[in-house]
Amino acid sequence: MIAEVAAVLAPVFVLAAIGYGWRLTGAPFDMPFVTRIIMYVAGPCLVFSSLSQLALPLSQFWEMVGAMIVVTLGVAAVSAVLIKLMGLSQRSFLPALTLGNTGNLGLPLCLFAFGEQGLGLAVAIYVTNSLLQFTFVPLLHTRVSPVETLLKTPMLYGAVGGLAVVGADVDLPQWLAATVEAIGDLLIPLMLMALGNTVGGLKTHNLPRALVLGTARLVIAFAVAVSVSFALGLSGVAQGVLVLQGAMPAAVFSYLFAAHYERDADDIAGIVLVSTLLAAVTLPFLVSYALWLAR
Repeated sequence: MIAEVAAVLAPVFVLAAIGYGWRLTGAPFDMPFVTRIIMYVAGPCLVFSSLSQLALPLSQFWEMVGAMIVVTLGVAAVSAVLIKLMGLSQRSFLPALTLGNTGNLGLPLCLFAFGEQGLGLAVAIYVTNSLLQFTFVPLLHTRVSPVETLLKTPMLYGAVGGLAVVGADVDLPQWLAATVEAIGDLLIPLMLMALGNTVGGLKTHNLPRALVLGTARLVIAFAVAVSVSFALGLSGVAQGVLVLQGAMPAAVFSYLFAAHYERDADDIAGIVLVSTLLAAVTLPFLVSYALWLAR
């Protein structure tokens, strides 16, 4: 089991460490450019490639989508109570406690832990999380129409295209499939290096609050994900993926949105920073548990 966990975590930590080390050297790291490549090119290509080559029934894909929506609603409900008890802004803090890092961290973990089958299921969760993030978070902050925002989300088109291909049972030309897959393969290394670089630059001015909320994110998300996985009768790799993805630390995009909309960005940075650093300690246990569930 130790060797299995090490094989899952080593690539994740090494790639994130490269991004962090890059920041320490002071060398330029064009985060806006990398983010655009992730969001508009590599991300949609990975989603399209993974879904078009889906090696599992579509029913399992939709099962994971539904399960993740239930997890998200459960985490949001518990988090909303905690935020109210602490007298904080729901608009500012609810997204950070509700949405996990299912992309930068969750996708590679599921790939290294469960292989291509795990990646296919993890992509279902990643797409769900991304669509929720890029529709309801702006709506929460600005009241912009979620439909308008959704139509501007490239991940949606990658998902629709991939599902259309697999649903119609179409074989893509080999050159096209190989090209899209090669572009999509950029996503995981870029995401992990971007994660390390971003976390290395985050600071918090209210450490006690960050510790409470960062810890709460991990505890609430894990408890809800495990409960939902058993309540829905999931088993094997599907259960392992849901628990692993559901229990990820706060999403880096929560901080980027908070900074963009000027909503307690320093506090949100603290939640992302603390939950990510704590995850470095808890991940060996989380991965071990997820692997055990999948047996």
